[in-house]
Amino acid sequence: MVELLHAAAESERRADVDAALEEMDGHHPTSAHYYLTLAGVDPLMQGRGIGSALLRAGLDRCDEQQLPAYLEATSPGSRDLYSRHGFRDLGVIQNGVMPPMWPMLREPARGT
Repeated sequence: MVELLHAAAESERRADVDAALEEMDGHHPTSAHYYLTLAGVDPLMQGRGIGSALLRAGLDRCDEQQLPAYLEATSPGSRDLYSRHGFRDLGVIQNGVMPPMWPMLREPARGT
């Protein structure tokens, strides 16, 4: 993934990318967890509950296995979505000209 990010970033921005990746690593849980890396919905299809349905499927597995879920929200809208599904902010990641990201964690629901 680092190679892909470096290839996509302009050379003068690679230091920002590296700093953000290092900061992301610092927020990652060290105990067993699910890392919800990437998910997306075509902008033309957003607002129809598709993102929530995708997220719910993953969170059901986390709850079944009693493992927390970790992710980085990459926009205020996704941050709001994840908050509605029980994620809490762990801080903010922002380096150089990069837009902010919010590392977020959700503990498993008990009794599922």
